[in-house]
Amino acid sequence: MATTDDRADSTESKLEQLQQLRDESEHAGAEQAVERQRQQGKLLARERLIELLDPGSFVELDRYVRHREPNFGMLERRPYGDAVVTGYGTIFGRKVFVFSQDFTVFGGSLSEVFAEKICKVMDLALKYGCPVIGINDSGGARIQEGVVSLAGYAEIFWRNVQCSGVIPQLSLVMGPCAGGAVYSPAITDFVFMVEGSYMFITGPDVVKTVTGEEVTFEELGGASTHAAKSGVAHFTATDEKACLEDARYLVYFLPQNNMDPPPYAQPSDGRDREEPELATLIPASPNKPYDMHEVVRRIVDDAEFFEVHELWAENVICGLARLGGHPVGIVGNQPRSLAGVLDIDSSVKAARFVRFCDSFNIPLVTFVDVPGFLPGPQQEWGGIIRHGAKLLYAYAEATVPKLTVITRKAYGGAYDVMSSKHIRADFNFAWPTAEVAVMGPEGAVNIIFRKELEDADDPDARREELIEEYRERFANPYSAAERGYVDEVIEPRRTRPVLIDALETALTKQEPRPRRKHGNIPL
Repeated sequence: MATTDDRADSTESKLEQLQQLRDESEHAGAEQAVERQRQQGKLLARERLIELLDPGSFVELDRYVRHREPNFGMLERRPYGDAVVTGYGTIFGRKVFVFSQDFTVFGGSLSEVFAEKICKVMDLALKYGCPVIGINDSGGARIQEGVVSLAGYAEIFWRNVQCSGVIPQLSLVMGPCAGGAVYSPAITDFVFMVEGSYMFITGPDVVKTVTGEEVTFEELGGASTHAAKSGVAHFTATDEKACLEDARYLVYFLPQNNMDPPPYAQPSDGRDREEPELATLIPASPNKPYDMHEVVRRIVDDAEFFEVHELWAENVICGLARLGGHPVGIVGNQPRSLAGVLDIDSSVKAARFVRFCDSFNIPLVTFVDVPGFLPGPQQEWGGIIRHGAKLLYAYAEATVPKLTVITRKAYGGAYDVMSSKHIRADFNFAWPTAEVAVMGPEGAVNIIFRKELEDADDPDARREELIEEYRERFANPYSAAERGYVDEVIEPRRTRPVLIDALETALTKQEPRPRRKHGNIPL
């Protein structure tokens, strides 16, 4: 019969074994691989999660999981936890589920158990209604496991789709992400990239073999490429800590899931604050640009605007802010880039953002200064009709509170698309500088008075007279206001209090959707 001392010794030895296994799991990476990670200025997988989450909140899951692959001598090395760290914790006190790929273990390659670990935290996040954040740093599929690793990717992709529009999904790319691995981040709501990381379907060597074109990793799929050219990356950061801080800040605006309201934060900024400078921001010349960022920052709480896709399709701005403490999604035409016209990329950018906000109950505030859609054969051949229709569809489909402010031009079909009253915006306001018309005065006069101008003794002088008459009659917000298309023409300085009041009025909005499986957006 065992004595008390024997039992104590047994318990103590088991606790020692537990601690030993914990240590092994936390130091699973090869020393050389860890050293390389350090030399590159990169954090280790667990360090990234500790930096991302509130201090002391990380709870690790599946730390003792090991791969089961018997071929190619793989049984000789079976590190605990395999090549990914998973678990949960809090950000600003709110629960999130996380995974962080570990490049120091098998190059972060995805195995069967690696995928199972990620799938488990995604299932838990969906079950409990919490955001899921994945940190990508992987060499791709584990070749030794063959098709099993490909199946693991597909299981993750399937869950990305099931979670879409139900819980927020964030992807942080902090190293390589290539081949099939890129599709999981692509499905998620937001992609962050650190400078030095990269994403591509096929690498530079394959590109050279197939096309003969020589291209570097950075040129093909680096952070700056995806931020400015492809639009794959929503945010970039110079280093990992900045990237992790940006991800924390984004979560600050988001609800836990699609059934929860966005998190209210008591504002320090007065709700009745007026901005006299807004009255002088719009230039006297209708063709002179100004910065829509300035308009937004003077209206939102504490001038804080977290811009999405800052470097891509700059003729429209999208981002998150607060009004009276309530998170809102901001969309605005940007006169400083292509005069604020809508083109293929800006339509896709804004449509995606509008649909995200609608999925997660985030009200939309739209600032309109749009002269129309960008003309030209390249836009037409590229499908501007189809892509512009995405933005129209997104706004028309959205049932969250929708507020619109027309600051200057609202011409043609672009007026309709930019959250007009006709596609069911809730409150539409205009500044006195607004121009709501089918087209600009110059184009309208050339069409309407073509015959008269041909017969005029001095066509140029007569054209100027007609343009001025047209501008006085139509280049204003009052024709639209007469018909109720604009609810109120407001003084620019009062935009903030007017929007906050309208937003709080619309927060109780209930808008039933028609019965259907889903619509067929023109993808």
